[in-house]
Amino acid sequence: MNHHVVFQNLKAISFQDAWNYQEELFQKIIEGKKDESKSYKQYLLFCEHPHVYTLGKSGQEQNLLISEEFRRRKQIEYFKINRGGDITYHGPGQLVGYPIIDLEEYQLGVKSYIFHLEEVIIRTLREYGIEASRLKGIIGVWIDADKPSGARKICAIGVRTSRFVTMHGFAFNINTDLHYFDYINPCGIKDKGVTSMQKELGREVDFEEVSETVKQKFREVFRMTFI
Repeated sequence: MNHHVVFQNLKAISFQDAWNYQEELFQKIIEGKKDESKSYKQYLLFCEHPHVYTLGKSGQEQNLLISEEFRRRKQIEYFKINRGGDITYHGPGQLVGYPIIDLEEYQLGVKSYIFHLEEVIIRTLREYGIEASRLKGIIGVWIDADKPSGARKICAIGVRTSRFVTMHGFAFNINTDLHYFDYINPCGIKDKGVTSMQKELGREVDFEEVSETVKQKFREVFRMTFI
């Protein structure tokens, strides 16, 4: 069964504007599920954000390692948000994806949904000769996950669900400036590294090409048809 999903590339957009838009679409789906007389669409949003740190609802503020004054001087925004997980960074060169879909239609629970998101990125990286995998007990996509001292995250995942409707999603480091991760304990983890496609391949990667590959892998893994 193919699932019809509206795909939108929002390009460069502030985190606040993207969050507001997500909430609007999210509520429309929830209202549509409550009232069988209403139809509703599902969405996959791609975008890039200016420099921003976001802290999940169960996150610890001490994982932001810089003062407010320093953060403002570096022009990095900061939001406490309603997804799971701890602190992460978004910025230029990073593909952020927000699936706003009804998991009941896909017959997926939250854990299976996250597994599918990870699979999308793992398959994308394989197209570029990068072998990635999962790290037991820690959500996301990792390089050298089997090497305790060398494991490094290339894609963070944090989601919110209500009535099996999803929002928030993944942050995939393509050409991301990794220095911004030095100012946080990414996802609350102190003993693991962070990486990007650019770092792993030793060259800048075509951002739009990778984004299109991710979109194609969503088609494969979730059986989506984009409208």
